[in-house]
Formats: sequence, structure tokens, C-alpha cells
Amino acid sequence: MRLGYDLTIEQTQKLTMTPELIQAIQILQFNTQELESFVQDELMQNPVLEYDSTESKKEPEISKTEALDRKEAEDSEIDLREKVKEAEYDDISYRQWEYSKDHDETSFEQFVSKEETLEDYLLLQLTFSSLKGCEMKIGRYLVEAIDENGYLTVDTDKVAKCFKVSRDVVDKVLDVIQTFEPAGVGARNLEECLIIQLAAKGLLEERVEYIILNHLSDLGENKLSKVSKATGLTVEQVQMVADLIRTLEPKPGRQYSSGETVKYIVPDVVVEKIDDEYQVVTNDGTVPRLMVSPYYMNLAKQSPQDEELSKYLNDRYNAALWLIKSIEQRKQTIYNVANSVVKHQKEFLDKGPKYMKILTLKQVAEDLGIHESTVSRSINGKYMQTPRGVFEIKYFFSSGVTDASGEGMSSNSIKTFIKEIVDGEDPKKPYSDQDMVEILSRKGIEISRRTVAKYREGMNILSSSKRRRY
Repeated sequence: MRLGYDLTIEQTQKLTMTPELIQAIQILQFNTQELESFVQDELMQNPVLEYDSTESKKEPEISKTEALDRKEAEDSEIDLREKVKEAEYDDISYRQWEYSKDHDETSFEQFVSKEETLEDYLLLQLTFSSLKGCEMKIGRYLVEAIDENGYLTVDTDKVAKCFKVSRDVVDKVLDVIQTFEPAGVGARNLEECLIIQLAAKGLLEERVEYIILNHLSDLGENKLSKVSKATGLTVEQVQMVADLIRTLEPKPGRQYSSGETVKYIVPDVVVEKIDDEYQVVTNDGTVPRLMVSPYYMNLAKQSPQDEELSKYLNDRYNAALWLIKSIEQRKQTIYNVANSVVKHQKEFLDKGPKYMKILTLKQVAEDLGIHESTVSRSINGKYMQTPRGVFEIKYFFSSGVTDASGEGMSSNSIKTFIKEIVDGEDPKKPYSDQDMVEILSRKGIEISRRTVAKYREGMNILSSSKRRRY
């Protein structure tokens, strides 16, 4: 064996992840909010880049000297606006509405009302209560210690030590707070919350209170026979108590705002049915519209005399152009993927969830001639508005089984069938998982009992023993 050094020439192909390519991949994966935040950062770092608001502004009057200067700028060899147009990235496609301080007219859209939180509502009731002085301070302290679900999160003994009063004083204040609306607020645990609500409705009986304090978990597991033996009541009577408890609110505070900002879903694409055909339209409102600053277009004519300025402007211009290109490419990729999804899931859009087909990333990737990872990034956090509602595009990608006709049926379709079976069953003789396997088999859907149990649990449907009514 001969060892040595040789000089050889060979030709290879490899993909180099340049910073620009990494940025394009990141932009594709961003959802609407992340993209907006990213663009804001880029606007801070790149002075050449800006939102285009020229459509809403009138052309200002200029003097003859300024007109000549502008003409010289337009005739100069380095005209960034012309470069953008030649590269087919006309700024018209990237314009975004921008608020102008010169616009005197106000509208209701500029104001957002503050939602009333549970704490606000309780403090208002506390103001009109009979508590005074130190008791009022304790009451305010307790109200501020109630979480968004309506439960007290502090120990009353510690509150008593903090205010240097007896435990009885704190309990008296808490009793007042527990009379506030919503019923059940200020409770220290679920059992106390349910008892407070029943007392407020005048439905609290000794046997009901006993069951809540000692057999609440048994009721949750539908072990009515066990509760019947322990209390001496009939199974039917225990069933009535369970039905009564189910009418109560376990989290009385959740009907009020938690104080957090309400976030709305803005769809990236909209699907509309026109002449029996589904048309996909991108929502341009979710795409930032950018352009090159006119100021730097005028400044560019000075760059030949200033080498440092010329290099800086070229770097900033190329970065701005690449960002605009990446955003447009993101928009086009999302559109192509959504269009492919609509084509595969046409039956779902026509007939409903039971007709959703199996769809994988590979199928869409092969349809569009792109990589699976590109499809995955393009559906991450993106939403589609359809005639059947707004869905995350991921929703349309699901595994499943093959039905009797040889066609694929998605797991979402099977879940819809299972829910229909449960909704139509006899409550006194609910279907077991094996029963549902046989029913689905008669519909041409071959599925195992374990898979039925997994889908049922995924939809928060209890087992047959816990669904049974007496």
C-alpha cells in the first residue's frame, strides 16, 4: 500500500447555507406575528428599507431647482427604484397602510375597550359591601388573591398574621366575599365551590353535601353503585345528585376576562367557492409591503465619489431586495401549498369532516415539486379560511386507514364517525370500544379496538362504563 500526497481536480455539487438562504427559510416558517416582528427589526437596522405610504400622500410642490436635482437623480446610473422594477419586485406589491399624524379625523377603530376582569367585578361589589376599616383592607387583600378561575390562593391563617387579627375576622370577611357573584367565587377547593353554589340556589341538602365532600371522585368515574351502598340511596337518586352537580360551574371565574390581550386569528389564505370551483386567494393584509427609501435613491448619485458610502448603500440595497424577494416567495409558497391542499380535500369542503382524506407532507411536496421540509415550514402557524370555518393548514394533514373501497380515510373522519355513534347510543346501554369497531367495520372502516380507544380519548369521550346512565 502506497501512502502519499497527490493533487487532484474533481467536480462536486453541494448546497451552501448562505445567510440569505437561512433568512429565506426563517421567513417561510414565520407566522404572521413573527414575520411582522422580524420586519420591524429589519426596518430598524436597514435605513434603505421602509413601508410604502406614498399612495396616501399627495405629491408636494417643488421648486425648479429641486425639479432639476430630481431629474439628475432619475438620470443617474445608480437608480435603486429602477433596479427594483427591473428585478420584478415593484414596490406596488408591498405597500401597506400607514397611519399619518396629519390625518385629523378619528374613528372608533383607533380605540379598544378594556374588558372587565373578575378582580374588577369583585372589587366593585366589595365597595358596596358592609365591610369597613380593617375588614375592608382584608377584603381587598383576599380579592386580589383570587385567581382567574375564582379560587382563593392564600391561607387564611397567614392573612390573619399579616393583618394581626384573629382567624375569625378573616373568615368573616371571606364569608362576605363568598356571597358575591359569580356564585362559588372565593372557594378554597372544588368541593367548597360546589357547596357555595348549591347554597346560593337554595338546593343544598345534607345528603348532597355528604356526597360532594366524600364521594365527588366516585361520581366523576360514574361509580354510582359504590356511592349508593355508602349513602343508602338508590342508584337513581345518586344519578339525580350527579346530574344536579353537573349543572354547576367548577370554575366560576372563567366567564370573566383574565386581563390578557385577546388575540384574533387572521387567515393567511381564503378559500371561496365560485361556480362549483374552489378558489384560493392570499390575504395580502398579512404580508408586509416594503420598498426602498426614495431618500436613499437620491443619495445614491453621490456614491461614485464616496467609496465607503457606495459600499454601504449597495450592501443595504441588496439586503432590502433579498428581504422583499423572500417575503414574496413566502407568499407564493403558502399559496401553492394551500391550493394543493384544497385540491386534495375537495370532498371535505363539499360534504364535511367525514369525507376528509389522508394527506401527507410527501403528497403535497411531490405535487409541487418541492421538499417536504418546505411544506412543513409553509404550514407552520398558517391559517386557512374556508366555507366550513377557519382551520390551521396543519389540520388538513392527517394519517388514517384504508376503507373498503381502497381509498384512504383520515383520522379526523374516523373521529367524526365515532362521535356520531356515541351521540346516537342508548345512554343506559352505551357502546363499548369493541362495539364501535364492529359498527365501523359495517361502514367499511377496518380499525382496531385500541385505535378506537385512542381516538375516543383524544376527543375527551369517557369509556362506556363512565357514560352509562341508570
